[in-house]
Amino acid sequence: MQGAAGLSAILVFAWLISENRRRVSWRTVLAGLALTFAFALLLSRLTALQGALAAMNDGLAALEKATQSGTAFVFGYLGGGPAPFAASDPAASFILAFRALPLVLVISALSALLFHWGILPWIVRLFARLLQKTMGLGGAVGVSAAANVFVGMVEAPLVIRPYLVRLTRGELFIVMVCGMATIAGTVLVLYASILGPAVPGALAHLLIASLVSTPAAIVIAALMVPGESSSDDGLAEITASDRSAMDAITRGTLEGLELLLNIVAMLVVFVALVSLANAMLGLLPDVGGHSLTLERILGWVLAPLAWACGVPWSEAQVAGALLGKKTVLNELIAYLDMAKLPTSELSPRSKLLMTYALCGFANFGSLGILLGGMGAMVPERRGELVELGLKSIIAGLLATCLTAAVMSVVL
Repeated sequence: MQGAAGLSAILVFAWLISENRRRVSWRTVLAGLALTFAFALLLSRLTALQGALAAMNDGLAALEKATQSGTAFVFGYLGGGPAPFAASDPAASFILAFRALPLVLVISALSALLFHWGILPWIVRLFARLLQKTMGLGGAVGVSAAANVFVGMVEAPLVIRPYLVRLTRGELFIVMVCGMATIAGTVLVLYASILGPAVPGALAHLLIASLVSTPAAIVIAALMVPGESSSDDGLAEITASDRSAMDAITRGTLEGLELLLNIVAMLVVFVALVSLANAMLGLLPDVGGHSLTLERILGWVLAPLAWACGVPWSEAQVAGALLGKKTVLNELIAYLDMAKLPTSELSPRSKLLMTYALCGFANFGSLGILLGGMGAMVPERRGELVELGLKSIIAGLLATCLTAAVMSVVL
């Protein structure tokens, strides 16, 4: 009952803040909800698919082991190689920058290779056709939405760059929200490795989250910024520019390096800013016998949304704080914090639901990246992109929470 009530509350809220409640395409909304539930049921209940998802977790372990071979060779014991001394606390020797983050490099190179071989474009086209047939999306929008499951929020619209100028306002918003409500394959494996000890089968759940959140994002976008579809019925072409497999690997590695450096820099700055904010809040009088912190304030504000995701009210403040960190900072910091939470603060089921709720790029830092990237692709619509920016963060957050609410009903 709680999941159904939360799901309804999220949909009603999205409709209430709509630009034009009378123009909402209920066919898109209802078809999107049906597709969201269908994906959730198939991916979480079908034995054959569960076996495939379990195999992916084995693949994650193999990728981690292969990456550690590279980091140990380059960084020695800092990267997971044998230590030249006896460690009194082996866990303390785990250095995020040398052990976990290099996964981004390997995944980025593999993604570029799969794109060059035509495997990823084929999967994207298949998913795009499904979205086009069931939800009535234009072909270009369907391709961009499908691409978001595998690539980042800037790379996905880049696939349909020639079509962006012709999209309607509602379709442009769908492209933005799909980017905010999903995560790229390059960081999906990294997040799974972080969540592994706290959430069994984390990779499978994160992959399900990205798949299920795509129609959920379209539902929320259709409610908040309704509009007509463009006349584009055919699927946009997806082409690779790499001349060879080695060229693809090189390009993917360099792109992964840029992403890795961005992640490291953002982590240092954002963790420092949170610490600074908490130090300033600590100067204020205590509330409830404890000093004020950013986490406590965000927990109070977003506790109702966490409850709508299916989290019990007794744990909603802790979960709300995670949602707040994800929105103000980013999902990586939220996942790192959640992985360290004891079960006394957040139960295993609540951690599972929050895995879905946090699985998206909807935050202020990502908005800057999205506006910069899409603004360069279609400069004549930069003003419209900026106008829709804050709404896309809200819609992306609501979409991932809608996914969590659906999973709380299904699981």
